[in-house]
Amino acid sequence: MTVRTGEDYLAGLRDSREVWLGAAQVDIGSHPAFFGSLQGMAGYYDWQLANSEACLVEDPESGQTMNASLIIPKTADDLRRRRLAFETFARYSKGALGRTPDYVNATLAGFVGRRDIFEHLGAQRFADNLKGFYRRVIDRDLALTHAIVHPSIDKSVGDTYGLNGRLSLRVVRRTSNSIVVRGAKVLATLGPFADELFVYPGAPQSHEIDPAYVIAFTTPLAAKGLITLCRDHYGARESGPDAPFSSWFDEQDAVMIFDDVEIPLENVFVDGDVNLYNTLMSDGWNANILQQTCARAAVKLEFLYDICVEIARVTHCEWRPDVMSLLGEIWSFGAMTRSALDAAEAHAEARGPTVMCDERPLRAVRAHMPAWMARAGDAVKMLGAHNLLATPSLAAFDHPRLGPLLHEFLPGAQGVSARDRARLFRIAWDFVGSALAERTELYERFYLGSAPRLFGIDHAIAQSEKPVASSDFGAAMPYKATA
Repeated sequence: MTVRTGEDYLAGLRDSREVWLGAAQVDIGSHPAFFGSLQGMAGYYDWQLANSEACLVEDPESGQTMNASLIIPKTADDLRRRRLAFETFARYSKGALGRTPDYVNATLAGFVGRRDIFEHLGAQRFADNLKGFYRRVIDRDLALTHAIVHPSIDKSVGDTYGLNGRLSLRVVRRTSNSIVVRGAKVLATLGPFADELFVYPGAPQSHEIDPAYVIAFTTPLAAKGLITLCRDHYGARESGPDAPFSSWFDEQDAVMIFDDVEIPLENVFVDGDVNLYNTLMSDGWNANILQQTCARAAVKLEFLYDICVEIARVTHCEWRPDVMSLLGEIWSFGAMTRSALDAAEAHAEARGPTVMCDERPLRAVRAHMPAWMARAGDAVKMLGAHNLLATPSLAAFDHPRLGPLLHEFLPGAQGVSARDRARLFRIAWDFVGSALAERTELYERFYLGSAPRLFGIDHAIAQSEKPVASSDFGAAMPYKATA
């Protein structure tokens, strides 16, 4: 098998995975809460087939078709080809899905492309393991989730010290052909709906850390001892037309608990080597994954702008200076994100045997993204106002008694029909005001790290790349200070 259909994807989830929702262990294939989410993910796989020219490419090794997010870029053209796929995947959900499989695919391909890091550090066997995993993902078109964050309960100490150390994922024993891991990881978006869980390096670790915590590996979601603990499900039970996003696109978030899970050595990619662990993330991961995240963000911000424009048109206020200013502001977020992508690709550079975007433009917008997403969502609410709460169900328009009254009393301005007005406000509310929308806003704030932390990281990187000497600063002053 190479590229799967939606039905193929759903069939692959019929296994012995242990998934909990609330206080009950559930079968995700039959539980009614998950029906819409599974149909939404199946639709992603059908979407890649329907848009095969953008989403699929030829695997250079096998000659078969593969997901374009698995390209290991060797040229600038490869980067542009991959970006086309990222944007096309994002358009499936208008950017509402943050962890479609192409996200982790890009991370995996980026790591595989940096075989030189493994070789430099004498870790060729782990590079071979990673390449084997990569081939399996291509051949089976797997959906991957990831979990890289330690469950930091006590923030007065480090992630692997004190109480935190007893909770964090670590190696607890070894066999001749495996490691056994115990602990927890958060937060696995797409957790219950993926085929495999990819645990890879997160934040850099101190050289004094216990090597037991310094691990990277993959494991099937059905592995014995692996528990997927879901948050409350926010998928809507209403019909698709009234809740077009929350009825299909609750991708779930889960705490992953490893109750002595055995990981075969061929599925281990880092084992106690803090240099390898840190270098994999620091040397090129940002440049690789931020192309995907910024492509999705551009699609989502442009969709939010389109919603705002349509609301202004339907309420006939698009001519007001305050509204025009707001619309221009929201437009600028998408334009700056797209410009950052263009600049990053235009200044791509070789990193070992692969080519990666210039990460600086992407990092520059990354820390602004949480505020931009929140501001764009607020703009929809400000423009929609009470209309977002006073919109009838679309099914009501087909009722012989109610339908004619709705057409009479709830039309849009400028000749927009009552049904089209209601459809717009239903879409807008579901995208920014529903329970799932509130979850998504929190996701946008923190899934790449909090904005203050990211700004601090960007400053530190800037200083390491081009430190400012005090003598140069003094020479640049337009006057001399006097005592």
